[in-house]
Amino acid sequence: MSIGFIFPGQGSQAVGMGADLAKAFPAAKAVFAEVDDALGQTLSTLMWEGPESELTLTENAQPALMAVSLAAIRVLGEKGMQLASSVAYVAGHSLGEYSALAAAEALSLADTARLLKTRGRAMQQAVPVGAGAMAALLGADLAQAQELAQAARDGEVCEAANDNAPGQVVISGTKAAIDRAIALAPKFGARRAVLLPVSAPFHCALMQPAAEVMREALGAVTIKAPSVPLIANVLAAPLTDPDEIRAHLVQQVTGMVRWRESMLYLQSQGVSTVYEVGAGRVLTGIARRFDGMEAKSAGTPEEIEAAATALAA
Repeated sequence: MSIGFIFPGQGSQAVGMGADLAKAFPAAKAVFAEVDDALGQTLSTLMWEGPESELTLTENAQPALMAVSLAAIRVLGEKGMQLASSVAYVAGHSLGEYSALAAAEALSLADTARLLKTRGRAMQQAVPVGAGAMAALLGADLAQAQELAQAARDGEVCEAANDNAPGQVVISGTKAAIDRAIALAPKFGARRAVLLPVSAPFHCALMQPAAEVMREALGAVTIKAPSVPLIANVLAAPLTDPDEIRAHLVQQVTGMVRWRESMLYLQSQGVSTVYEVGAGRVLTGIARRFDGMEAKSAGTPEEIEAAATALAA
C-alpha cells in the first residue's frame, strides 16, 4: 500500500486551528514560534484568538495554514515517521504546495513562511477588491467549464482555475465575466454555480503581477531536491528538480490547479491512501470522491497519534 500526503489550501483556515497541537506537543509549539519569528509577527496569536477577519486575509491565511501542516509533520517525525520511507508522494492544493515542499525539506520553514506572506500579499494586491471573482461549478466537468468560460469571456478574463474533482471545477476572472458565467452555467452542464467568498480571482491571468513578485522572491531562496517527489499543481506529475520546482511555483500563481488529475496520477502509481496533513478536511472530502481512494485527516492530536501508529506499522 502506497501512501500520499496532501496539504490543504486557502479556505481551510479557522480561528483556533493549531492551538490543540501547540498545547499537546512541544514540537508543534516550536513550529509556530519559528513561523512567528520568521514573519516578525505573532501569527500564532491571530490563529488561536482571531479575529477571523484578520486571519482570513490572504497574507495571513497562507502562512498560517502552512504552519499547522508543518506542526503536524514535525510531531509525526518526533513519533518516528520518516517521510522518505513512509510516503511515496506529496502534493498540496495551491498554497499547500509550499507546505508539501517544506514537509519534504525542499524549502526551510522560515523561507516558506516568508514566501507565503509575500505570495498572499501579492495575490491580494494584483487585482482591486471587488474587480475579480471566483465561482464553483457543480456537476460540470473541465471541458464544460472551459467552454463556459470561453462563452462568458466577452473580451475579459474568465478561466478554469481549479479542477478539483469529477463534477467540481472552479472558474476565476473579472467580476463581470464570472457573473455572466454563473448566468450561463446551466446551458453548459452545471447543476449549480456558486459565487465563492474569496478576496481575489486566484489562478487566472489577472494574477500575473503576483507571479512576477513570486519570480523574484523564489529566486532569492534556496530550494533543494525534495525527499519525496512533489506532484505539481500545474503538471499533475512529479517534480524533484529544484530549478523546475522554482519555475512551476511561478507558473502556479496564474495556472490551473490540476487537482483531479493529480489524484488520478497518485492512483495510477499505486497510492491507495492519502492523509490530509493540517487544518480542515476539505481535501479529505474531495479524495473520497475518487473510487478506491482511502482518505484520512492528520490535523488533531488524536488524528496525528493514529497516523503515527498506522505509518509505523
